[in-house]
Amino acid sequence: MTIRAGVFGATGYTGLELIALLAAHPDVALRFAASESRAGRSLRDVHAGAPDVPLIRPHDAPVGDIDVAFLCLPHAASATTAAWLLDRGPRVIDLSADFRLRDPAAYRQWYGADHPAPGLLGTAVYGLTEVARPLLPGARLVANPGCYATSILLPLHPLAGVGATRGTVIADSKSGVSGAGRVPKLHTHFVEVAENFAPYSIGRTHRHIAEIDQALAAWSAAPPLVVFSPHLLPVTRGILTTLYVPLAPDWDHARVHARLAQAFAGEPFVRVLPAGEAATLAHVLRTNRCVVGVHPAGRDGLAIVTSALDNLVKGAAGQALQNMNAMFGLPETRGLTA
Repeated sequence: MTIRAGVFGATGYTGLELIALLAAHPDVALRFAASESRAGRSLRDVHAGAPDVPLIRPHDAPVGDIDVAFLCLPHAASATTAAWLLDRGPRVIDLSADFRLRDPAAYRQWYGADHPAPGLLGTAVYGLTEVARPLLPGARLVANPGCYATSILLPLHPLAGVGATRGTVIADSKSGVSGAGRVPKLHTHFVEVAENFAPYSIGRTHRHIAEIDQALAAWSAAPPLVVFSPHLLPVTRGILTTLYVPLAPDWDHARVHARLAQAFAGEPFVRVLPAGEAATLAHVLRTNRCVVGVHPAGRDGLAIVTSALDNLVKGAAGQALQNMNAMFGLPETRGLTA
């Protein structure tokens, strides 16, 4: 089986990561890479070391010649492109935020504009692969989760579903600078980031809170409230999240560890560390792996869970490829084990 793929928004960090993965996938033929701003050039001209892939304008893309389109576009632009593509045949994996939320009012609240294709919101599968797996083979539209949300939701899913948590979960997350995208911004300039460490959008103001709340509400009749504190690390890539999880009666950190180990025992890309061992960026960089650690908090009724992943791989391009594999009936590890 050969899956014919196209990529829109090929010149950003996520697009570059995705094209490198697709180029190495034994069952994928990359038919085109589209870029509005760099059309007519090669991807290698834009990124040193990138594959020599010609870049074309999005409206010139031969969309009738592909089976799946990956959208690495800004929100709003992604939804418009997805609607156009779905009318023309290919399945769509959207790496933006446009189809993560099911409620158009929630999208308006968090993204400051009306959704460009609200009729598609109810059709999108929220592609946290380990949870969404049964829905992916029939999916026409998959919304790739946010990188922070993936690091938080993967360890919380097995706990929320059995009522192991109560009260407020504090998610303290640190991300490398590539998570802010390739468009220059003052706070991501080298002089601002190097030898610095800064929180931003703390509390319940970061946009990923919306999809975290939505997922937890779907998994639990009494979902925990998540207070989220993201920080910008002076490194290129990777996310490390520390979750402070208040526990329901009869739960302790040992039972949490056993629950997570059981839930992820057969998962190729989620690894639960031995009890007391902390997840680190070194466990996950340039892999599609999420690594989880469980730790005692020094008092009853609280567990500390650490979670690490590469924001450009498991948090974006790698999870998108894992979703594609599941959509087309391939082993989820295909093209990702290296």
